[in-house]
Amino acid sequence: MNIKHRIGSSFSTKMGIIMAAAGSAVGLGNLWKFPYVAGENGGAAFLLVYLVCVLVFGLPLLSTEFLLGQRSGKSAYGAFRELSGNNRWQWLGWMCFIAVFVLMGFYFVVAGWCVNYLFEAVMHTYAGLDTEGLNTHFASLISNTPRMIAFSLLPLALTAVVLLLGVQKGIERLSKVLMPMLLIMMVLMVCRVLMLNNSDAGLRFFFRTDFSQITPKVVMEAVGQSFFSLSVGVGALITYGAYMPKQQDVTSASLQVIVLDTLVAVLAGVIVFPAVFAFGFDPAEGPELVFVVLPAVLEQMSFAWLSGVLFFLLLFVAAITSTISMMEIAVAFLCEASSDSAKDGKAKKGLSRHQSVLIVTAVVAVLMTLCVLSMTGKADWLTVFGLNLFDCFDRLVTLYFMPINALSMSLFVGWFMPKHYLDSNPHADLGYKRLLRPVYLFAVRWIVPIAIVIIFFNGLGIVKW
Repeated sequence: MNIKHRIGSSFSTKMGIIMAAAGSAVGLGNLWKFPYVAGENGGAAFLLVYLVCVLVFGLPLLSTEFLLGQRSGKSAYGAFRELSGNNRWQWLGWMCFIAVFVLMGFYFVVAGWCVNYLFEAVMHTYAGLDTEGLNTHFASLISNTPRMIAFSLLPLALTAVVLLLGVQKGIERLSKVLMPMLLIMMVLMVCRVLMLNNSDAGLRFFFRTDFSQITPKVVMEAVGQSFFSLSVGVGALITYGAYMPKQQDVTSASLQVIVLDTLVAVLAGVIVFPAVFAFGFDPAEGPELVFVVLPAVLEQMSFAWLSGVLFFLLLFVAAITSTISMMEIAVAFLCEASSDSAKDGKAKKGLSRHQSVLIVTAVVAVLMTLCVLSMTGKADWLTVFGLNLFDCFDRLVTLYFMPINALSMSLFVGWFMPKHYLDSNPHADLGYKRLLRPVYLFAVRWIVPIAIVIIFFNGLGIVKW
């Protein structure tokens, strides 16, 4: 049985599909990580390479996940078995399932930071602090266990409520509101920062390319960021692809998602770098750029209160659009896996959607709490190889799960999946799209796997650039 029949719903419009899938890709990787990685790697030089990487690597991987879901009509649990005709590839579905729980364990903590700073922006509690004071403030925040658990539970509860409403009434309806809202808020922030004195220096840093700065390290960072920003390798778009109509063109959907995702990343740079340069800060501040440097910048702007509230509301909305898709992966997986067990007589019926949502919420709450506890410095038992659980989960997902899963999906579609699934969409035989098949196959067979292997070895320190 198809997962959309098991869950009892699917996307009702093409716009709903694109908004939900774009929401899955757009997240803190665009608004938090992209600006500081770009700042550390030359600004415009990084942006140019990033745009190339999104098309060369991101588009084939997005299309692959959509393809796996749409052609099989199943979540990550059943997609590989359905398309291969055997159980030899089902381990990859379980890898996606495990990866998304590890990802949610630390991602909801970062979402909690966003909620905290939104609350503090509304109350204006960090007013008057310089960067040193904000650094101390951030350190005290992440060590405040009760506060961090409470603020991390808020986005978790909101995400659970959305999923309980279902695909159409919950995910699709909210995505149609949040994504336009996100873009409108970003445009307002862009207009605000471009009015600052010396903002043009930030624009030159971000858009005027110095080709001498394009080094192997910048290329590697751009490839890795393109994977992280698009959230490939955890199976979100496999699940959303299963909710797509069979006549929906995968290539067009993937291109639209990439355009929206890249637009958000570029707008984030246009917000951050003019503001940072206008007040004389260093764009290469690293991960603290958003939670330490930006509050200091926002405090020096006129209408500081409104600017701070708008910016951290922006971060919170971006976080929620991603957490919805993350939890939906696990919910769909549980519904399908439990239904499969029911066929073997182990149960009268599988888990309902509501039961699956509650189970996933409970497990994530435990993992999230453990990550919060691990950052206090008082829980030595929550360290793995010298890393606290938060950092360990982050490294597991970015260095292992995402590249290994993305590599495996590419190899499966390129070499093992029966090729008639590539032709099952009637749009594949129309005009230029027929010409894309050999290009796509070459990319998933050779270009994407080789790039992922290089990134994987570079992340492990085996290859150094």
